Amino acid sequence: MSAVETPERIGHTGAGTTNAGLDIYGSIYSRTMTNKNVRIKDRKLRANVKRTDQRYKDAIRAAKSTELLLQEDAGFLEAEGMEKTYKFTQDELLKHVDVTTAHKGFELKLEHFGPYEIDYMRNGRKLLLGGRKGHVAAFDFREGTLDTELHVNETIRDVKYLHNDQYFAIAQKKYVYIYDKSGTEIHCLKKHIEVTNMEFLPYHFLLATVGNAGWLKYQDVSTGESVCEFRTKMGPTTSMTLNPYNAIIHLGHTNGTVSLWAPSTSTALVRILSHKGPVRAISVDRGGRYMATAGADCQLKIWDVRMYKEVHAYYTPTPPTSLDISDRGLLAVSWGPHVTIWKDAFRTKQKSPYMTHLSPGSTVNDVRFCPFDDLLGFGHDEGFTSLIVPGAGEPNFDALEINPYETLQQRREAEVHGLLNKLKPEMIALDPNFIGNVDPRAPDERKQALVLETTGETDKKINDADAKLQPKAKMRGKNSALRRYLRKKSKNVIDERKLRVEAALEREKGMRQNNLKRRKGLPVEERKLGPALARFGKSK
Repeated sequence: MSAVETPERIGHTGAGTTNAGLDIYGSIYSRTMTNKNVRIKDRKLRANVKRTDQRYKDAIRAAKSTELLLQEDAGFLEAEGMEKTYKFTQDELLKHVDVTTAHKGFELKLEHFGPYEIDYMRNGRKLLLGGRKGHVAAFDFREGTLDTELHVNETIRDVKYLHNDQYFAIAQKKYVYIYDKSGTEIHCLKKHIEVTNMEFLPYHFLLATVGNAGWLKYQDVSTGESVCEFRTKMGPTTSMTLNPYNAIIHLGHTNGTVSLWAPSTSTALVRILSHKGPVRAISVDRGGRYMATAGADCQLKIWDVRMYKEVHAYYTPTPPTSLDISDRGLLAVSWGPHVTIWKDAFRTKQKSPYMTHLSPGSTVNDVRFCPFDDLLGFGHDEGFTSLIVPGAGEPNFDALEINPYETLQQRREAEVHGLLNKLKPEMIALDPNFIGNVDPRAPDERKQALVLETTGETDKKINDADAKLQPKAKMRGKNSALRRYLRKKSKNVIDERKLRVEAALEREKGMRQNNLKRRKGLPVEERKLGPALARFGKSK
């Protein structure tokens, strides 16, 4: 029975008190309590211990009481006897699930426009497909209604939904284009050239793109302004993902490096040498604690983002092409025509996968878990396939945050609230909890630091202005045609033209010096005459 319904005795605490109403030691929220056999003589310490234990009990009761609001439970596949969960096929699962879930497992045959890039809406209601050869489709896969379908007649490298299903971005051959729900082109982002990967920051209304040139660019989709752009200086970017915990962008490069970026800094916050070859895919879990990277060296590595250390690694027969982590912590990996799903792959190294799937004769290009549902969609050379993965989706949702069943009026209100509560790009940092922290320094120290910072910035501005006002020393004649000709010639080669040129330069230099001396009233050294012409010179 539930601990809320049946009051049970709680063991004695270190202070010798007894409370009823919850079995702490049998609860999943319990933690180590004070040993009841230890007698504390100090009255003040005994009161503090008693107060601390009471806080623990209140926290456990609050955590247990919230279970009443969680109406659904997440269930996983369970094998009996010698069975293995990765041996179960989709046909067997479809026979044992309800009709509504069975309709969500489907396959679209689109053989002429693949391979396909896919993206789900944040609430899991809509699906966006983009074929490499220009085919685009957006639809509600639950109800089977098509929003738009068009052919852009250009290469498509990536697709991404924006803050709701009304707008989506497509990275085409040269530029990034914004389309509305009906398929009408709204904007052309000409500053985003040859983009290969895109991510959208929903709480900041920022569209982040990166391409073959290695430039990371942020575009504010609410105002249309370009926020910032950085040069990664690590060559073409092969993969990109968003950390949902702190909105940090993770980039994978061809030299095997993973870099972390924020709009507030022009250099990478962190650089991790993760693989011996190009990083082909990256994914971060919802809590922002673990990161999975896949490289061309056939290695799948799990990293602890809090310490930037490798936890463990897995091996794939061929280089992986895509990664994704579900809301419940399942890891999906695509390699060749195979899709492998791992359960509890972060804390401990697993010996066998949770589920597997084979798409015969078709290379898997992109895998994505559907939010709030036990579905895994992947795009491949011949179209799109939706798999049923029990336990992948979060069964309980906050309707005030993300509502999978929102109406038209709720969508409009959510858009207005999102714009009013939009976060600034400067608030993105590795530790998002720095906002609202109390500065432990004394008021005098804070004022002094502020004055020094302001003075330093003012001095820097003054120095920069002075440097701009100072005239530059002009070096005349340093790059003339004659001097370029002289630099080309070797020093040990006697050239008549070179000798004549050098003599002409010397005469010109002497004439300039004499003219300068005459203007200043200084004596000028007259040219020496020979003995035959000396009698015609001026007498002193």
